[in-house]
Amino acid sequence: MSTRIERDSLGEREVPADVYYGIHTLRSLENFSFSDKKFQSEFIESLAIIKLAAVRVNRKLGFIDEKRAGAIEKASLELIEGRFSDQFPLDIFQSGSGTSTNMNINEVIANRACEILGAKKGDRSVVHPNDHVNMGQSTNNVIPTAMRMTALRLMDDLIASLRRLSTSFKRKSEEFRGVIKSGRTHLQDAVPITLGQEFHAYQTALRKDLIRLEQAKENLREIGVGGNAVGTGINTHPDFRHEVVMEISRITGVEFKVPQDGIEITQFLTDIAHLSSILRLISLDINKIANDLRLLASGPKTGLYEIVIPPVEPGSSIMPGKVNPSILEAVNMACLAIQGNDYIIANAAQAGQLELNTHMPIVAYCIIDSIKLLSRIGVLMAEKCVDGIDVNEDRCREYFEKSIGLATVLNPYIGYDRAAEVAKEALREGRTIREIVLEKGILDEDELDSILDHERITSPNLEKVRKVNKML
Repeated sequence: MSTRIERDSLGEREVPADVYYGIHTLRSLENFSFSDKKFQSEFIESLAIIKLAAVRVNRKLGFIDEKRAGAIEKASLELIEGRFSDQFPLDIFQSGSGTSTNMNINEVIANRACEILGAKKGDRSVVHPNDHVNMGQSTNNVIPTAMRMTALRLMDDLIASLRRLSTSFKRKSEEFRGVIKSGRTHLQDAVPITLGQEFHAYQTALRKDLIRLEQAKENLREIGVGGNAVGTGINTHPDFRHEVVMEISRITGVEFKVPQDGIEITQFLTDIAHLSSILRLISLDINKIANDLRLLASGPKTGLYEIVIPPVEPGSSIMPGKVNPSILEAVNMACLAIQGNDYIIANAAQAGQLELNTHMPIVAYCIIDSIKLLSRIGVLMAEKCVDGIDVNEDRCREYFEKSIGLATVLNPYIGYDRAAEVAKEALREGRTIREIVLEKGILDEDELDSILDHERITSPNLEKVRKVNKML
């Protein structure tokens, strides 16, 4: 294998001649081989955008010559386009600030810039990864800035995905608005509800989740780039911080802001932890909904089977004809992963000491993973499951008529004690509330039909009760 010699403060090493990373990345590869988890491509792209913005501002401020700046700019743009993606081999379990990955991209850009200028890779006299590519920056603000940028830029897809799922539930709530069924609390018979009302509640939960998400999104607009090691801006031009934030906004088309307090944004990961907590809350809601749908679709012969979910694959390698709620089960597991990521982020956020949090890489990886997972959940659940849900109206009607919860509907008309007696007798004899009431002459059929009117028993009904009582 052909190699080149590169040197750093610890000595010199042979680096494979064909790679664009350098000695720092090589040492990190040797030191940190814990897992196969690597930073997502979106995060690497954000790092490249920071390097591009920084070199443009440094050129504008007169700190780097046009020739070097042009080469660094071109190399950065190539990375943003997705070239050299195989040059980022590092594990996320590394130096807690993310120095290894920041130096990885510095070296790749520097060596590619050397090539552009006609020099050999590793010739630091032409383009230096620290002095030129990393000028005006510190890992301590580059990594958290890239984290915030990536999260914010991925939020549009996430919001669109959740809106898609919310819309799917809204459509189904309208489709099922007239389907009366038994409600259930504690997994026991309860008062009537419509299937449309159940689905509307799912849509409302997601709508509220979207509001929470929009609030968390705004906190990510402040980015700490230019703050350098502890947020004070040491070794930078007074205009650098503002200019580089504005340049990042121009490049991405996303509004970013200079932080109110550069030191606070370097020390604290609270904004990311807040976003993660919102993602966890959304995953809790979606997980609950998925479990509800699985329960409502259980059967077909020995479960509730009030709804029919679209089949996506054979359900068993041994039981012919079995179809499982595979999409919803996959959603369950993805939601658990998001909740696990939040646990990691919360613990990492409180584990920083003094001027820096030293758990940046795993926080960045987990927040990006959660956003992407939740984005996929919304679209997948809508397209592969909710859009195709059908109702088993006969089963809904059967359970509605058999439900002991109908006794509650009779409370305002015949009193609690008498309604309880009817419920016990119906349960004991395996008959319906309707059958017992009519047999005992407590109400006649017209009166009972009026009382059990679908609209009356699935909405506030005291005024209607008074009117019916006058009739009785």
